[in-house]
Amino acid sequence: MNANGIARFTEDVDATIPGAGLDLDTLVRTFAKNRIAARTPDVVAFARQNQVLLLRHGPSGIDLDVSLAWIPFELEAIQQAADLRFGTVGIRAARPEDLLIYKLIANRPQDQWDAERLLLLFLATIDLDRVRRVLGEIAEHLEGPDRAAVLKRILGGIRRSSRRATTKAPRPKQRP
Repeated sequence: MNANGIARFTEDVDATIPGAGLDLDTLVRTFAKNRIAARTPDVVAFARQNQVLLLRHGPSGIDLDVSLAWIPFELEAIQQAADLRFGTVGIRAARPEDLLIYKLIANRPQDQWDAERLLLLFLATIDLDRVRRVLGEIAEHLEGPDRAAVLKRILGGIRRSSRRATTKAPRPKQRP
């Protein structure tokens, strides 16, 4: 979110890497050499079962959740990620459109807030047809509310707010 221009405090860093052909043991050892340690016992077995490595950067205490990507949407999001400068560090960050999909999939209150902020900033450049299509493809595997309905509700709120703002704006004075 921060890398896409939406400032908010976060207690962790989320990353996604392709899961195919990944040697998790070697990856965990590489993280350990950089003072990034497991947050769970037998982190490799946990990652194989849950598709996420739960790690913590020792010096800062910041948690790092590394998701393993398998589905076409996740792999496409990785491939389409933008190279950005974030402070003094170069990173690859999900495009706003892909981040919106991730947020709608997670669907927690904070994620819905994030989705609204992404739409407010990037609505003109987000391909909503693609967002709806991807959500539809993933929907059968998700529990809870219909994510397309969540998107529709958020968009409706944005459009209602926009209409209220334009109807209440002061009209310019006419010159005689």
